[in-house]
Amino acid sequence: MSHVGVPRGTVRKRRSLALLTAGVLTIPALAGCSSDSEETSRGVPQDIAPAARDRVADGSTVNWAVDAMPTTLNAFQADADSATIKITGALLPTLFPMDAAGQPKLNPDYLESAKIIEREPKQVVLYKLNQQAVWSDGREIGAPDFVAQWRALSGKDSAFWTARNAGYERIEKIERGADDLQVRVTFAKPYADWRSLFSPLYPKEITGKPDTFNDGARTTLKNTAGPFQLKSVSKAKGTVTLTRNPRWWGDKAKLDTLVFRAVAPKDRTKALADGTVHITDVDATTADRIALALRDGSNGQPLTHGPGADLTPAAALRSWALAHGSDEEQAEIAQAAREKNRKAVAAYGAEQKALRGYAVRKSLEPAYTQLALNGESGPLADDRVRRAVARALDRQELAETVLKPLGLPAKPLGSHLALAGQPGYKDGSGALGDQNTKEAQALLADAGWTQGGAAEKPKDTKAGSEAEKKADKDKADTEDKEGTEKTEAEEKKTDKDEAEDKKKADKDADKDEEKADRAAVGSDDSAASRAEGLYIVGQDDKPGAAPVQAPDASTATHVLAPSRAAAAQSLALLRQASAASEDGTTAEAASKATTQDKATAQDKQPGGAAGAYAPLGTAAPAPASVKGPLGKDGKTLTLRFVLPSGPGSQSLRGVGERIAAMLEKIGIGTEITKVPDESYFKDHIASGDYDLALYSWPATAYPATDGRPIYAKPEPATDGSLLVEQNYTRVGTDHIDQLFDQAVAELDEKAARELMKQADARIWAAAGSIPLFQRPQLVAVDKKLANVGAFGFAAPRYQDIGFTDRQAAGSPADRKK
Repeated sequence: MSHVGVPRGTVRKRRSLALLTAGVLTIPALAGCSSDSEETSRGVPQDIAPAARDRVADGSTVNWAVDAMPTTLNAFQADADSATIKITGALLPTLFPMDAAGQPKLNPDYLESAKIIEREPKQVVLYKLNQQAVWSDGREIGAPDFVAQWRALSGKDSAFWTARNAGYERIEKIERGADDLQVRVTFAKPYADWRSLFSPLYPKEITGKPDTFNDGARTTLKNTAGPFQLKSVSKAKGTVTLTRNPRWWGDKAKLDTLVFRAVAPKDRTKALADGTVHITDVDATTADRIALALRDGSNGQPLTHGPGADLTPAAALRSWALAHGSDEEQAEIAQAAREKNRKAVAAYGAEQKALRGYAVRKSLEPAYTQLALNGESGPLADDRVRRAVARALDRQELAETVLKPLGLPAKPLGSHLALAGQPGYKDGSGALGDQNTKEAQALLADAGWTQGGAAEKPKDTKAGSEAEKKADKDKADTEDKEGTEKTEAEEKKTDKDEAEDKKKADKDADKDEEKADRAAVGSDDSAASRAEGLYIVGQDDKPGAAPVQAPDASTATHVLAPSRAAAAQSLALLRQASAASEDGTTAEAASKATTQDKATAQDKQPGGAAGAYAPLGTAAPAPASVKGPLGKDGKTLTLRFVLPSGPGSQSLRGVGERIAAMLEKIGIGTEITKVPDESYFKDHIASGDYDLALYSWPATAYPATDGRPIYAKPEPATDGSLLVEQNYTRVGTDHIDQLFDQAVAELDEKAARELMKQADARIWAAAGSIPLFQRPQLVAVDKKLANVGAFGFAAPRYQDIGFTDRQAAGSPADRKK
């Protein structure tokens, strides 16, 4: 299934799966529910038609569709994609692949053992290699390969073009152990995610020199160590062909040949019907067609779907009459239309007959879809507005929209750092709060967005309090001049006088810090960037974008802090985050936080749910019956919602439209902008040219390593730009960064997971990223193939894939016959 995901060229790419192309969104529960203990829910099991190896025939060819030809076979380069990951998985060593529960599991084909043997004074990991493990040229896999890969990925030599070095920079040295089969790795700094390293492992011939690393592994891999080896790469045919590795020491591959074939998502139904592919990700439309084909094949009835299926008897009679009428011109047109429809019906019927040979295997993909809120500038720079957006969403409804029609359990995701079924998963959404329209409206009211605000004429280009001061000054000046004869020349101010008045007004405004703070957030956008409700990041040069520190920066360091009047609200929110992430500390924290009594009392009001509340004293929100977006200083509250426009993105756009309707209920307008799939990430998400967007992140077994660049607090660069790494929402805090840093150095797995739960609660509270649901995984597979399909978390065992029917082995059948 093609999908929206992370862009190419990002630093420290997440290693589980590269989600690179835009398209289709690919688990009973309450939206925004939370739990005070470890989640016990299980993930959806994989669906791969498992079969014992003795039931799988030897010798056959299988064609597996990929979105496009891989631009590189070096998984550590910036333009590596999902095809790169699939292909290298069959060719190169993966020391700790993920299992069905999303945990790293030692691979006995390559390792006898791997463990931490020393913690003090420094962490030391000892790898004991499988004595049979060799490269395809016959050389043993050993320490030299580990050393070369470390040096290439450590980041110390810029001659190596690498997209990620996470973990490798913490290594101090690598040595040969007691014999050639032992590799001893010493870390300069503790590294909890050491199992993530050296996967895939490349031979020293590739990683030993910059030129072979940069260019040598892009189109070929001469030396491999997997159940398959690379036979050929044909750009003309759009294929990468693998054959059995004769030197493979593990279970012999059941397939003779495995071909990865580039097939665009829009062409996959035809490719299946033609028999040119056996395995392919599909969207819901193709999955429905396969289901209809299987149903129709068993009932023997004429097709009630496809071309001409909606033709009524009356319309059919009219068409026949026109085709056989006396008007020759009309008869010719009608006959041509009938012939075209007849051919379309015949072609559709033939495709449906061929599709009966496939099954759609379903699971949940190890990735989740999120709503991203760009907090760099504009209305979403105010965390109250972000939290209002989050609390307007019915995440249960959104999950059901995508997953329920597919027969998959529909439950909104409760974590940014783990998926249901993974160790350490805990629903942390309670740190933000569940869906609540009234609270969302109150948050907006506190931020200054009101029903009357859109109709007000802006009194000045400055914030409201400043404009008021200027008005007061002008009035005072008028009173001082009372009784004085005014001439026409006196009534007209010169440009110099206006500039001096403006400077004086600015100085007066600075004396009233509380009012200025109140107006600083979201009230001084440039006119150009807000024209006609369209907000484009990069066209905003407002001076008020610098973060405002909360009263207690040690416990609440925000990228953008709330106004002073909302201090109690922020403290309550952070207290909720702590309660959701630190077991057993709620009572103690409540007894010590005497300054939070007001917020605590509000949180405990009858019917109140944990999460983000507007401060006491906030004006009641406008009635739900009031139509139209809210406004402030003559500007409507309208957010630019960017979505991909490709043919495979219908489901994603459907989710976007539902979100827009939910936001409209609280007075937030949305301007949906559809852009080409190929430019969606590069030109919009990565560059920050959006207010709201939908995209996905892959799951990981190493959240401390892979999650940090996604949620790290952006830092200003020397040129004035913002260094965001992969944090495309531009929202983060120092506390979140500290929790990641602590977790990645924590060698106690249980303690590290607790730190990650705390980090997740803080990420929820910041409201820059709102996880919606785990994405569906739909894979169309030849019904006779075993051990392949929707793998879920687990990595494929390519050597086990094959046909259970001996007659199926060989070339793809012509399914039209």
